[in-house]
Amino acid sequence: MHSDGSELRFAPVILAGGSGTRFWPRSRRAYAKQVLALNGDQTMIQQTLERLLPMADTSNVWVVTNHWLDKIIAEQLPTVSAKHILSEPVARNTAPACALTAYIIAKTDPEMIIGIFPSDHVVANIPRFSEVIAAGVKLAAQGENIVVLGVPPTRPETGYGYIELGEAVGPNENDGKETVKAFRVKRFREKPDGHTAERFLMAGNFAWNGGIFLWSAQTLVAAIREHATDLVPILETIAAAHGTKDFERVFADEYPKCENISIDYAVLERRSAKGEQRSGIYCLPADFGWNDLGSWASLHEHLGTSDKDNVIDGPTDGLIGIEAEGNYVYAPGKMVALLGVSDLVVVETPDALLITTRGRSQDVGKIVRQVHEGLKREDLI
Repeated sequence: MHSDGSELRFAPVILAGGSGTRFWPRSRRAYAKQVLALNGDQTMIQQTLERLLPMADTSNVWVVTNHWLDKIIAEQLPTVSAKHILSEPVARNTAPACALTAYIIAKTDPEMIIGIFPSDHVVANIPRFSEVIAAGVKLAAQGENIVVLGVPPTRPETGYGYIELGEAVGPNENDGKETVKAFRVKRFREKPDGHTAERFLMAGNFAWNGGIFLWSAQTLVAAIREHATDLVPILETIAAAHGTKDFERVFADEYPKCENISIDYAVLERRSAKGEQRSGIYCLPADFGWNDLGSWASLHEHLGTSDKDNVIDGPTDGLIGIEAEGNYVYAPGKMVALLGVSDLVVVETPDALLITTRGRSQDVGKIVRQVHEGLKREDLI
């Protein structure tokens, strides 16, 4: 319940502005990972919306994207209001994106609970996801609390930021269903080296930062005013124009003035510096089968049943595998033959062919930069 006794209301904000370069050549600027169907028949952003709608009315859903993707996202999410699809004129990272929606929503409903959700994650256990989010919404509605979701780590991962957990503050009852335990947050830790990641895993009180956050609109607005003051006049100007005929012009003129900064650096790390008893930041476990599908290697891991599986993705005319294991191949309409090769990634599209190893698949973005800067091939990015 809100402080005035009304029912809690929840506004999911889906961040969909990335270019998805690590899934090149399938992903392009105008057809990035979030609008691809990498995990089933629905696209990643369609799956994101579908698992949120049981908890939120579609009229409260917002999407922040860019001009390369806004039209296709509007086509893929026809129930989301066009006024709620914000197309950034330039990329300015997650802090301006999150904060702008908070400023706009706070104009009419400052106690609305906002959830920040990346558009390209996979969730295996949808009922548990719903339970955790419902518990987080309730916790975020209590005063000026900030709620983050921490993914229980399964390996010493160096590609994610970490959340250091403090004391447990007791389970939050979720309408008599399974309880969701909350922890105070000690601090946020940057992406570690291998040795540090091993130490985090052994310590047992660290979680991966999955980029899912919950707070009321007024809490985030207040946090921006306290910790990112340079953003305030810019966001106030843009928010004031939302819903008017001048919005696109004001958005285009003002938004590039925003600092390029993540919400983690702009708010969360600075707020956590107050100490776990005073920061008001809590972490709930994202124990619902989370995967961010951040590379071709992670897609192989997600689709295969073991590390040694040959994963042939998409419609093919068959597979021959002789003394071959651990490969990922996307070659629609082709008969795929693998002979004496292991741990490769092979992705074919009508205009490009990628061949790399699973171990180097995180570096595919380097190819995109070379195609753009070296070859000057705008048609391939």
